[in-house]
Formats: sequence, C-alpha cells, structure tokens
Amino acid sequence: MIITRSPLRISIGGGGTDLPSYYSRFGGFVISAAIDRYVYIALHRTFQRRYIVKYSSMEVTEDLASIKHPIVREAFKLHQVEPLEMVSMADIPAGTGLGSSGSFNVGLLKAIAAWKRDHVSTQELAEQACHIEMDLLGEPIGKQDQYIAAFGGITCFEIDRGGRVAVSPLRISDAALNDLEENLLMFFTGYSRSASAVLADQKAKTEKDDKGMLENLQFIRELGLAIKTTLEKGNTRGFGELMHEHWLHKQKRSQGISSDQIDGWYDLARRNGAVGGKLVGAGGGGFLLFYAQDRAALRAAMASAGLEEVRFHFDHEGCKTLVHHL
Repeated sequence: MIITRSPLRISIGGGGTDLPSYYSRFGGFVISAAIDRYVYIALHRTFQRRYIVKYSSMEVTEDLASIKHPIVREAFKLHQVEPLEMVSMADIPAGTGLGSSGSFNVGLLKAIAAWKRDHVSTQELAEQACHIEMDLLGEPIGKQDQYIAAFGGITCFEIDRGGRVAVSPLRISDAALNDLEENLLMFFTGYSRSASAVLADQKAKTEKDDKGMLENLQFIRELGLAIKTTLEKGNTRGFGELMHEHWLHKQKRSQGISSDQIDGWYDLARRNGAVGGKLVGAGGGGFLLFYAQDRAALRAAMASAGLEEVRFHFDHEGCKTLVHHL
C-alpha cells in the first residue's frame, strides 16, 4: 500500500496571473501558502485485475480508458498503471476554492511514482500535474495549485512566457509568520462551486485583448509583488490592507466572482475587526479569508451570520509519502 498526503492552499497574492492566457504574454507572479488541511491518496493492490477507483463516487472497471474520473484516467494512462485500487479522502470537500483538484492530482502522481519505484523531483511532480489538467484535459486553470501542493510552505512562483516556473520561498520572519497564523481567519460561506466558469471567462477576455481584464491582471501582478515586499518587511497589517485592495479589483474581473450575500458578509467583517480579506480561489463561493485586527470581534460577527470558521496552520512539507509498503 502507498499513502500520500498533499496540502490544500490559500492564495496570498497575484492569483489569476498564473493562467497561460496571461503569463504567455506578460509573465505571471503568484504567492501561495499551503495549509494543514489535506487530500490523501491510497493505492492498494487488487486481488482481481480490475481498476477500483473510490472518491465521492466509486468505479469498478477492467478497462483503463473507461475510468470516468478525468484526472485518475489521464494519470493512469500517462504512467501505464496496471489495475489497482485507488482511494481518495479529503479534509475539506472539492469546489471550495482551496485548490483541491491540484492537490488531488499531485498526491496521485506522487503515489504512482512510489508504486512504480520511480524517482520524481518536486518540480517534475508539479509540472506533470499541470500537464494533465491544462494540456490533456484542457481545463482553463493556472499553475498555482499544483505547484503549491507539491512544494508546500509560503512560496513565490514566477512564471515566464514559456510557462517555466521559478520557485522561491517567501523570505518572511518567524514573527511575521506567527502573526499571519494568528490573525488570518477563514470562514466557510456554505457555497461550493466549480472554478471553471469564472476562469473560462477570464481566459476568453484575456485572449480577446479585453482592456479592462488586461489592466486588472497587470494590477494584480504588481499587487502580488507589493505583497511580497510588504510581508518580507514584516508589515502584516499592510498585507491586510493590500488584501482589501486585491479583493476590490478581483471583483471587477467577472460577475461570477462575488454575490450580494458574499459582499454583505465581507462588509460585516470589515465593520467588525477585519482589516481586509477576499474570497479564496477563483470566486463564486468557498471560503472568505480575512486578516483580523480584532479576532474576537470578527469571530463573533461571522458566527452571528452563520459562517463556520476553519482554523489552520501553514504546511511546510508539501506533498509527501506517509506509507510505502509494497
């Protein structure tokens, strides 16, 4: 049996510039943080020659090509995986803006490499996952989720026009790191959604040279670089203020990013101890993330609105193999 664990993530800055429709022309820059909420993948030898795939559904088939789960099918095809059983579990469900498909993908590829006794570098792991989702499946997504699931930490990803990703840790002090863990609070909106519609809209507008979209993404990229400088100086409150500015600009990208209810919760949070915040992920639902000046007031306000808090710490290990027994 092989068991891997890969972290989910929160986006810190620059999200949206990691899509090829943007970075292939201007280059992208994203800061992302892995958190201690995980996707687990287990591979197990089957008694009979069948593929058994268990996630939110269960599939049993003798034919690899008939596997319905697209990432599982393409990963198995890419690595010519013989029949086996795959089981996935997650701390937080898919569609909540925490990069679960990228985490699932990276964890599965790590497990396959361990199963086949192949060595794969962290960079190769991330790039394989991007290849499956972006090239083979044609998903209108970026590279942030796969890379942060593979590398972990609070990490900067600079993407050149050819799609190559330079990876470097955010140079943040222990004091600033502890401050972020104490004052970044995350609340579930109760909505789960697919990011594809919002990201497809961004992709289409970018490819059509939509002036508003291009200017917005240029601003978001510069804001990501400003967030890097601000956090490396230890100015965590300044980061909270930049989060607010980021959210105001992110909302302008697409009508599907926010809603009247989400805007209401955001305004409530700002009146009750939040310096700034945003909806994590592409938009439309999932988690609201805030940097709090007054944690108690913010928690009380969100609880009164019926939003459940999910507490977290940062993950500094990235995707790892927990059990390797063949």
